[in-house]
Amino acid sequence: MKITMAERMNSFQESIFSELAYYKKLKLSEGQEIVDLSVGSPDTPPPSVVTETIAELAKNPNLYGYTMKGTDDFHEAVAAYYDRRFRVSLDPRSNVSLLMGSQDGLVHFPMVLCNPGDYVLVPDPGYTAYETGVSMAGAKLYPMPLKKENQFLPDFSEIPVEISEKAKLMILNFPGNPVPAMGTKAFFEAAIAYAKKYNIVILHDFAYSELYYDEQPISFLSVDGAMDVGIEMNSLSKSFNMAGCRIAYAAGNQEIITMLANFKSNVDYGVFFPIQAAAAKALTDESNFLNDLRAIYKNRRDVLVDGLREIGWNVSEPKASMFVWAEVPASFTSKEFAIELINRANVVVTPGNAFGSWGEGYVRIALVQSEEKLKEAVRNIKQSGILEEVTNQ
Repeated sequence: MKITMAERMNSFQESIFSELAYYKKLKLSEGQEIVDLSVGSPDTPPPSVVTETIAELAKNPNLYGYTMKGTDDFHEAVAAYYDRRFRVSLDPRSNVSLLMGSQDGLVHFPMVLCNPGDYVLVPDPGYTAYETGVSMAGAKLYPMPLKKENQFLPDFSEIPVEISEKAKLMILNFPGNPVPAMGTKAFFEAAIAYAKKYNIVILHDFAYSELYYDEQPISFLSVDGAMDVGIEMNSLSKSFNMAGCRIAYAAGNQEIITMLANFKSNVDYGVFFPIQAAAAKALTDESNFLNDLRAIYKNRRDVLVDGLREIGWNVSEPKASMFVWAEVPASFTSKEFAIELINRANVVVTPGNAFGSWGEGYVRIALVQSEEKLKEAVRNIKQSGILEEVTNQ
């Protein structure tokens, strides 16, 4: 029998992450110790209220049926969280929709709005799931370059009018992945004005809303006019270390939320009730968990950034998220430098061009290891001599 792959699968080729995994496996097979800073997966536990709620409710045999959608408690918790943290008023019944992790929403959402051939405006470099969602919808991706000279914010004036007129959706992500840039109020106001001019829906990916160091990030929904043009997606994966639980939400414009909820009702049966209950507890928890979590990441950031600067790699200090976006020495491409770090320093990072062509010249470093492991990574890089070779060229 001849098995033929669908043409859309041509968009889902093996990624650089698979290649990095191969090199990592090779080093491990040689008995080497690896410091893996490539994947943005939290390494610390969720709040105790989460684990205790799941453990208790999971014992109830009556809670194993389909939830179908978000529970009232979960929707109300999202609304309460937005009111408390961002002074945004949401109707839990019409402005909120449950997601099975934010990636679920990010990948599916273009299919809700876009017909084949429509354009989706996507940050470049940007999270890889954006391109996947655009491909699944049969739409066309138009990259919005994130340039250092623009503080890594897209410039809407650079988008050709003919593209703007054909665009149905724009995805934004601040604080971002892989670039930990912060969106300003003026920037969001410009995005809203642009969206209204060309009738484009905005999806703001706010997954790193609670991982900041000094200044709290702005919720897109808190800016005047945002509720007219778009929605915000947020996840409990990063803020509450619930990555494996696969729970998130979309919030914002009622009409858009209704469309998304209708789509979701056809593709899944909701999230396990104990996880929804635990997520609701996390969102309404007023303990010091988030402050403590931010302190952990801030200490890690300082250890890594200060350590790398001391050995001659002048990386920028991020204001938010769990990533450092570091320029590579001019004599290397992003991929070449990432491979050299694995081969010579046993440190795994992600080349910037894995997130789009404008990521060339950078690597993404995830703050997902202990301070001791980050110090080890710095020592390994110093001992490898890579930076000294570049300096002496």
